[in-house]
Amino acid sequence: MNDGYNPATWMLEVTSAAQESTLGVNFTNIYKNSEMYRRNKELIKELSTPPENSVELHFTTQYSQSFFTQCITCLWKQHLSYWRNPPYSAARLIYTTMMAMVFGILFWGLGSKRQKQQDLFNVLGSMYSAILFIGIQNASSVQPVIAIERVVFYRERAAGMYSAFPYAFGQVVIEIPYTLIQTTLYVVIVYTMIGYDWTVSKFVWYFFFMYFSFLYYTLNGMMIVAITPNTMVAAVLSSSFYPLWNVFSGFIIPKTRIPIWWRWFYWLCPISWTLYGLIASQFGDIKDALESGKTVENFISD
Repeated sequence: MNDGYNPATWMLEVTSAAQESTLGVNFTNIYKNSEMYRRNKELIKELSTPPENSVELHFTTQYSQSFFTQCITCLWKQHLSYWRNPPYSAARLIYTTMMAMVFGILFWGLGSKRQKQQDLFNVLGSMYSAILFIGIQNASSVQPVIAIERVVFYRERAAGMYSAFPYAFGQVVIEIPYTLIQTTLYVVIVYTMIGYDWTVSKFVWYFFFMYFSFLYYTLNGMMIVAITPNTMVAAVLSSSFYPLWNVFSGFIIPKTRIPIWWRWFYWLCPISWTLYGLIASQFGDIKDALESGKTVENFISD
């Protein structure tokens, strides 16, 4: 072999069929007639015979790590994955901030206007719009991320690194702090600009319902990707959820006017629970009189 030549390349070349033909030798026959071959065969036979009183090699669990360790490791893995993916995490926060500013400007000061029924409809519309627009954006943006992660999950689960539940645990839990930051940005901007009552209970309830609204939209997007083969099918299936949630949310058609045979879907619709909570917590105790003579409390109840 010449100086500076790759040893692996040289070995492949000198043992090739073309080289054997040139030399007129058969390396396979040479090896099988050698002392090394006989020693190796005897060693294989010796190592293949288990010693007396030996037991079969076995493992007490399917995975090398405990269930708790798998969960923590998958959570840390998802944390790094999200931290290294600004197009998803940072873009979602920027979008939320922009939408909060838009809603705040469009509905400026409506939270304190209670003289007309239309004022209430406008402020309720701001709640409804925010849930719909930002929620759907959350569900849509998370789907490509989950689709890519799923390919990695299949490979690592097949290798016996962890089971499905720790992976799902990490995927869900990592969304909690990101959604918390997203909700904080939205609520602080919107609550201030729209001018809702600055009481601790109302602010906390508003934050609570908006947080879980953004969260269930995100988890719904994850679920649909998990039960479909690809993002295209997931997008089509998702688009069938949103119109139903929209119609049966109780805003376009109040619960009392939904046909009785469809009213069961109102109770299944997550947006209806969100709107109910937001409206009741913000206006359910207001005694101010409207132009019609009803109090805000009674109008909301009706």
